[in-house]
Amino acid sequence: MAEKSYKTFFKGKKITMLGLGLLGRGVNVAKFLAGLGAELTITDLKTAEALESSLKQLKKFSNIRYVLGEHKLEDFRNRDIVIKSAGVPFDSIYVAEARAHNIPVEMDASLFAKFSPARIIGVTGTRGKSTVTHLVEHILKGAYPGRVFVGGNVRGMATLPLLKKVKLDDFAVFELDSWQLQGFGDAKISPEVAVFTNFLSDHMNYYRGDMEMYFNDKANIFKYQKKGDTLILGEQSEKEIKKRKVKVEGRVVVAHPNILPKSWKVKIPGEHNRKNIACAILVCRTLGVPEKFIKRGVETFAGVPGRLEHIRTVGGIKYVNDTTATTPDGNRAAILALREKVRKNIVLIAGGNDKNLDYSGMAKLINQNVKALVLIKGTATDKILALLPPKHPYLLGVIGSMKEAVKIARQNAKRGDTILLSPGSASFGVFKNEFDRGDQFIHAVKLLV
Repeated sequence: MAEKSYKTFFKGKKITMLGLGLLGRGVNVAKFLAGLGAELTITDLKTAEALESSLKQLKKFSNIRYVLGEHKLEDFRNRDIVIKSAGVPFDSIYVAEARAHNIPVEMDASLFAKFSPARIIGVTGTRGKSTVTHLVEHILKGAYPGRVFVGGNVRGMATLPLLKKVKLDDFAVFELDSWQLQGFGDAKISPEVAVFTNFLSDHMNYYRGDMEMYFNDKANIFKYQKKGDTLILGEQSEKEIKKRKVKVEGRVVVAHPNILPKSWKVKIPGEHNRKNIACAILVCRTLGVPEKFIKRGVETFAGVPGRLEHIRTVGGIKYVNDTTATTPDGNRAAILALREKVRKNIVLIAGGNDKNLDYSGMAKLINQNVKALVLIKGTATDKILALLPPKHPYLLGVIGSMKEAVKIARQNAKRGDTILLSPGSASFGVFKNEFDRGDQFIHAVKLLV
């Protein structure tokens, strides 16, 4: 955004924030804007009691007004900017009200991109975007210490406040989900270097079964690229783009898994991770990173928390946290990665709530590859149960808590087995979110003796 420095741009502006939340992103955006002197209205459907931990952090700011437990149309009129959080319904009447009054609707990451002097690398895809994002960050930090920042869909991370830290020619590596990419679409901007790992079924509860609507949000990662920009595609996403005959303005490079040299010693398992590593290698080569730093970064990268994360081994039993496998495709990748070494030695904790996805493939894979199965109750679990063969002696039960799930899994595992949390489903209902689900698994495992 060329008109002013961010330091003066937000001062005195009347801004409505649609959504505060509990994960820390909304709180940190609010701190940033209030600290710059904006007149802030924060509106959230959660009550003050539910948002207590977030509100406590904003107590010192007198220039924040709250509307909690409801939204009011009047808060989306006579404002300079509306900033919406991820996951706001695409047909929100409040967003429509703002647009009807010609009020710009912005999002955290895309608003950062408008002001930032940094080189922006954006990573999206149904699966793999977290691993690619953090591997690129890891490689770049080894090559350019102090010049690399990560943002977007990162736990507890607000992107906008990074404006205080980034300088010209620094690197900002963003993990961008489809919701955050709505903001890039509204702003008509795309990252200088974009990665689109793959395009698989997800969030169909939000998109009401419309895969094209989901694709259109994802496509904002490259839709507004200019000549000289680069789009790195996984093999599967390349096919999806070709199928739709989508025009791409930037240079296109395809990340074939054989880009990863066989002689490199990688720590993260699975064919899906070879594809992720190939994407990260191409990003760093595009940015001109010397090959020695790329190799060193790939070989020292231990993975991302919640993604095939080895927590500990107790009594010869491995415990692996793959809580961010929120789709059947994620569960499939985990089972196939671990099956390379421990076929039929997997005790799986799975299930949860449905995002309007197809679980037939997941049920078949479970039936063929797991030794025992513990399911967390929810609507996705109901689907999985209906798809399992009538005789499934490996099913240990449908459980309502992680503590109980780990206990039953352990009772039915033996030395050499792997107890794998890879739900293939959403977490809401029993857990606050997928991070809470993973945290509860880790806590239960750390208490084992």
